[in-house]
Amino acid sequence: MRPSVKEKPKPELTSSHKGAALIGNPVVLYCKLNQSAGWRFYWSKHTQSPENETKTETHSYTISSVSVSDGGQYWCRAGRGTPVYYTHYSDALWINMTNVSSPVSLMVSPSRAQHFITDSLSLSCEEQSDSTGWRVRRYTHSEEVSDCSSGWGSVTGSTCSISSLSTSHTGVYWCEYESGESSNPVNITVTSAIPPVSLVVNPNRTQHFITDSVSLSCEGQSDSTGWRVRRYTHSEKVSNCSSGWGSVTGSTCNISSLSTSHTGVYWCESESGESSNPVNITVTNAPVSGASFSVFSLLSSLMAASPYLLVTIILVVKFYRIRA
Repeated sequence: MRPSVKEKPKPELTSSHKGAALIGNPVVLYCKLNQSAGWRFYWSKHTQSPENETKTETHSYTISSVSVSDGGQYWCRAGRGTPVYYTHYSDALWINMTNVSSPVSLMVSPSRAQHFITDSLSLSCEEQSDSTGWRVRRYTHSEEVSDCSSGWGSVTGSTCSISSLSTSHTGVYWCEYESGESSNPVNITVTSAIPPVSLVVNPNRTQHFITDSVSLSCEGQSDSTGWRVRRYTHSEKVSNCSSGWGSVTGSTCNISSLSTSHTGVYWCESESGESSNPVNITVTNAPVSGASFSVFSLLSSLMAASPYLLVTIILVVKFYRIRA
């Protein structure tokens, strides 16, 4: 016998993140329901109509890399059976976005775009004054969001050390404060195959700003002679550094003043066609002041911000298609 309408359960919607989420970081929503198994979960946002709910088999919903358009109100509910018996909707949960850089940065040592199995790795939350209270967290497809202290690393102060990497360590890493404030996210990829040359980006960060300079170097364990820096952008397709968007010195490409047109996928390529690891470079306008966006500013900035936040995903897909 089904429960009456008055006995319908009501789930609790929570988030893995406290405070405003930094653009590019992952956010996980949890729909908590103190009931027996067999439920599916339905997720909706203030910009969605009820018939366009997102359905998951588990009680969690992950946004792997949040953008401005992900900000707003969220609800969840659960359902089971045929026809589906639904719970009440949860209370609304606000998710706010920010693109203001944190006072703390996640520093990775060794600093490179790709890491290999059995290597060691150090992840440090570094601030000019004091990094007390900051912890290293990560998002992986297998574990979702977890802390360094949960077993995949060892903690010393605000530093997380991994003594022997495996492919399961591939994911997005960041620093997070007790209040929920986040640092820049860093993508870490661990592979078993070691390419002869890697593309090293200096400064090594996930986001760059207009008028910044950047250096792209093809670096190998022995000799990188004959390797050149290439890129794929939506406007120019595939081109070489020597075609005009950078200056070449040996196997290094220097860009003296970045613009948004430099957003794309970059890699090193030998004369025989062998390729290094691809690196995503996103160039945006300088960050605005203020801690977070209001709902109105989120909506008004959507059209301006979304192309730069989404273009990297599109470029990566196209890059691998043209390399196939």
